[in-house]
Amino acid sequence: MIRVPTDVSAAERAQWLAELAQVLEEAQKLVGRLTVTDARRTEALDLSARLEAARAEVQALRRNRLSEFSRQFDPDWRKSLPWDRPPSERGA
Repeated sequence: MIRVPTDVSAAERAQWLAELAQVLEEAQKLVGRLTVTDARRTEALDLSARLEAARAEVQALRRNRLSEFSRQFDPDWRKSLPWDRPPSERGA
């Protein structure tokens, strides 16, 4: 299991996950290009499946981080923007 570091900023976590996703994608492409003998085909398929599962997990972590980030904002945040308030509330 891959653990995302918890003692880093959200931006650093996002960068780390993006880099990890890229490395896993490159590894998956490399496995796909390998010429495997029949005796090793099962191992190659197993490795490919494990890489795909890891890629799916990283994508899920990235989506969770995005949804956590969006939940940190008040849904009514736009109402507090001065140009979206009625003139009477702007002090004008």
